[in-house]
Amino acid sequence: MAIWLTEDNKVLVQGMTGTEGRKHTLRMLAAGTQVVGGVTPGKGGRDVDLGGRVLPVFDSVAEGVAATGADTTVVFVPPRFARAAVVEAVDAAVPLVVVITEGIPVHDSAAFWAHSLARGGRTRIIGPNCPGIISPGRANAGIIPSDITTAGRIGLVSKSGTLTYQLMYELRDLGFSTCVGIGGDPVIGTTHIDALHDFEDDPDTDAVILVGEIGGDAEERAAAYIRSFVSKPVVGYVAGFTAPEGKTMGHAGAIVSGSSGTAQAKAEALEAAGVRVGRTPSETAGLLRAVLG
Repeated sequence: MAIWLTEDNKVLVQGMTGTEGRKHTLRMLAAGTQVVGGVTPGKGGRDVDLGGRVLPVFDSVAEGVAATGADTTVVFVPPRFARAAVVEAVDAAVPLVVVITEGIPVHDSAAFWAHSLARGGRTRIIGPNCPGIISPGRANAGIIPSDITTAGRIGLVSKSGTLTYQLMYELRDLGFSTCVGIGGDPVIGTTHIDALHDFEDDPDTDAVILVGEIGGDAEERAAAYIRSFVSKPVVGYVAGFTAPEGKTMGHAGAIVSGSSGTAQAKAEALEAAGVRVGRTPSETAGLLRAVLG
């Protein structure tokens, strides 16, 4: 099994006719993803040839869903259009929306997340500013390279795209059930806890890697959740042990204020919950191997 994404998902790509959307749609198709069309306002009715696969383009998500039965969208639109794109997907009752776009104003992210909650929270939003989600050997929705790992029984949830890739590669011999990049912005949809909950319930996931980073309290909240609700082994890594205080590091949410949000504080909270925490990605991979014997 896997969480949230399998070969049965039907995927629309919002922004498929743009450079990035087209490039990554080709990669998603190569990974076996069931991409059924794209959405670009004003270009509806056209077809796009992607390596011999001809896909229709729709003016709206609602039209695409009605025509194809899509249950997933991947958002590649520019930041200034991202809020409207996500709201459109939510209004079309798409169950899974993966927002790849970087640089979305926090106000806009908060607005489309609030809109989703106001509509009953039926849509799972992953991101923004994230690499997406992949269930290796089954489907890939986003920009995660599909050829760096194999299918297996490890679940991974991460704030960082590049650390996701590194750990997928280092543990490619063991393989993964699903890898989820939740993004590092101050306001995101899906959280570590959401993934931990479903990995715990997934019979084909034996252990979980949790990757965090400085800033905020997401890792501390995840630690409290693990202590109370997760029986499977969890191994963690927190990026930013050497980050200077008060300086934003890469992600908009990765900023330390005093003792709040430091890598050390997060690592201590996770370790107190029984999570073995590595000080480097390679050490983290080694801890996971030790946990699985």
